[in-house]
Amino acid sequence: MADNTQKMSYQAGETKGQAQEKASNLMDGAGNAAQSAKESVEGAGQQVRAKTQEAVEGVKNATGMNK
Repeated sequence: MADNTQKMSYQAGETKGQAQEKASNLMDGAGNAAQSAKESVEGAGQQVRAKTQEAVEGVKNATGMNK
């Protein structure tokens, strides 16, 4: 009887450990996805700023304000 209880306890602990590992991997994946999204948004923002600055310079040049 004690053998069976020990075996079940061991299996429960093993299952718990596997679940914790899977949860940790999921959280790591979510963190990586969030970081990637952040970097994409930052990159897009930089592109928008650069295009806006180009447009401002174009307007200044066209109106003679850039002299």
